[in-house]
Amino acid sequence: MDGSERAGTVRFRSLYLFAAALLALLATHEWIAGHFAGSPRLLAALTVFVAVFVQATPFLIVGILLSASIATFVSPRILQRILPRQRHAAVGAAGMAGLALPGCECGSVPVARRLIDQGAPSAVALTFMLSAPAINPVVLVSTAVAFTGYPEMVAARFAGSLATALIVGWVWMAIAKPHWMRDASSEIAPGCSHGDPRGGRAQTFTAAARHDLIQAGAFLALGAAIAAVLRVFVPDQVYDHIAGNLLIGVLVMAVLAVLLALCSEADAFVAASLTMMPLMPRLVFLVVGPAVDVKLIAMQAGTFGKGFAGRFAPLTFLIAVICGCAAGLVFLGANA
Repeated sequence: MDGSERAGTVRFRSLYLFAAALLALLATHEWIAGHFAGSPRLLAALTVFVAVFVQATPFLIVGILLSASIATFVSPRILQRILPRQRHAAVGAAGMAGLALPGCECGSVPVARRLIDQGAPSAVALTFMLSAPAINPVVLVSTAVAFTGYPEMVAARFAGSLATALIVGWVWMAIAKPHWMRDASSEIAPGCSHGDPRGGRAQTFTAAARHDLIQAGAFLALGAAIAAVLRVFVPDQVYDHIAGNLLIGVLVMAVLAVLLALCSEADAFVAASLTMMPLMPRLVFLVVGPAVDVKLIAMQAGTFGKGFAGRFAPLTFLIAVICGCAAGLVFLGANA
């Protein structure tokens, strides 16, 4: 066993231990809550954490299974064949393809790499990379469930995310230089190994689903924990100040989306739990998260090169914030 295999084994063992500890926490949370009866804040934080995690998990699992199916049974060559030859139209078609071909953020990066290797323009591949995790049906349904009573959030998220993918694609088509993106390498981007295709489709599907479930579950747990802390322990005066300054609220939630690196099938439940924040900043959180976060930046640097990530991530962040705000103004109103 070489060094990379040993590192992968240790990483997966650590993730399995984390998953087991998390399941134990969920199974015993009522018993734990009994011991926190004398501390209302800790009890409230535990309640928020469990509620967010339990609500989001079914959508996370469905999204991962669909994503693994796409990764296993749909070749990037098929997507390339159905795209228009004209580059600007191909960007538009790649953006809309995210509706029919759902994918997780992790899986979308190597798919974009394979599309480029098969001759697709980089702008087209990157547009699909941004749209697939952001506008697929699982994400939209989970957003509707999380924001019950606010159906406009679904339309706003769809419009903001689709606009982000399309505008980034068209801008990248106009400004990108060939040397900005590294040629295909035998190296695998960190965190995105979905199994050896020589092992058969069943093995590829299992490896993809297992990897994404454990990784996304870990980030969901982190996001739920941070949401619980923000909901319970941060003084109300802080949120009153943020609510009074929409620009600060938008920037805070945009940065939080980058740092939390949540799976797009589950992030709506974290955003919905932050009821002390206005709707507009929470919408920006949902638009920015699937487009750019610390996990994606690392994967893009490993797949396309550090120079690419250093240019693409700031561009995507800026456009996602602008598109999120624009969608909020259109669908939620100026006072959201």
